[in-house]
Amino acid sequence: MIRKAFVMSVNPGCEAKYERRHNPIWSELEKALLDSGVETYSIFLHRETGQLFAYVEFADEAQWNAISQTEVCQRWWKHMKEIMPANPDNSPVSTELREVFHIESASHGGTI
Repeated sequence: MIRKAFVMSVNPGCEAKYERRHNPIWSELEKALLDSGVETYSIFLHRETGQLFAYVEFADEAQWNAISQTEVCQRWWKHMKEIMPANPDNSPVSTELREVFHIESASHGGTI
């Protein structure tokens, strides 16, 4: 399983709107993510700074990268660009984080 974490941000004053747009997330976007091998995907909001921390687990890097080319993902990015910093292709500005520590119990597939 591949684990990725990255940070993004929400424009000031748009935090509640960001949360509303994710609850619930579009069913067709959820399906695209799950069909592409995403096992778990969480986004956390730091209310004081507007910073978002995202964590995702998936099986295949190529499948993960292919999600960005789907029609539903392109529409989602367009939908979100007004409330968060976006790149010229409408994708959210994000910075991938390098994992420096991980621990997992044996009952969850780890070796401890």
